[in-house]
Amino acid sequence: MKKVFVKTNNVKRFITMMNNLQNRAEGVPGMGLVYGEPGLGKTQTINWWAFKNNAILVRCTQLMTARWLLNEIMDEMGEVNCGRLADCFKIIIRNLLTEPQVIIVDEVDYLAIDSRAIETLRDIHDKTNVPIILVGMSNAKSRIKRFKHLYDRLSEIVQFKPFSKSDIAGIVKELSEIEMTECAIKCICANVNRFRQIVKIINKAECYAKANGLNSIDEIIIKEILNDEATDKETVQTTEQV
Repeated sequence: MKKVFVKTNNVKRFITMMNNLQNRAEGVPGMGLVYGEPGLGKTQTINWWAFKNNAILVRCTQLMTARWLLNEIMDEMGEVNCGRLADCFKIIIRNLLTEPQVIIVDEVDYLAIDSRAIETLRDIHDKTNVPIILVGMSNAKSRIKRFKHLYDRLSEIVQFKPFSKSDIAGIVKELSEIEMTECAIKCICANVNRFRQIVKIINKAECYAKANGLNSIDEIIIKEILNDEATDKETVQTTEQV
């Protein structure tokens, strides 16, 4: 499988959002929200963008507090944890004023249960004016709405939507090292709509082609792979029930 980053429609809208936030007019808030169901490429997108643009990327966990959040940001900055919460905050502000960096906070749903942690991100934004991107699941928007002062600072909101047929076709064509017929691609489009699922099918198709000396994959083979996937899933569910 080719190691390339595929720019789906979701990715293109994310790039537009980031450009808007980085080039916004004076006085326009610089916070953004990205949300959507799992498997639509949010994590891959923010990893790709953060690496290319030297952004600070923090992933929240279920038990994360404001102190923990600040420590994670400091780690990304290469700073040593100084202990006191106020000192950590001051160091982060100083660094961002000296060398502005975009902050991306993944799995923000976990922070939405701790007002102190979520409001800390608002404070960082207000004191430094750096763009801060919150990334969460499909209900992240409704959760963030509860924090009115923070929600008012969201000048850009992007929902990652299910892949279009052109998205899936593009993913297959750009990632697969084995040619697939148009009917094979249409079959994939009709049956899967999650990035990991698509990648698994491509991988199995490539293995099948290699094992059988094939130069291309047709619809019949894709249907066999899909049937095998469904059988494997049923077996796992049955085992879990037992």
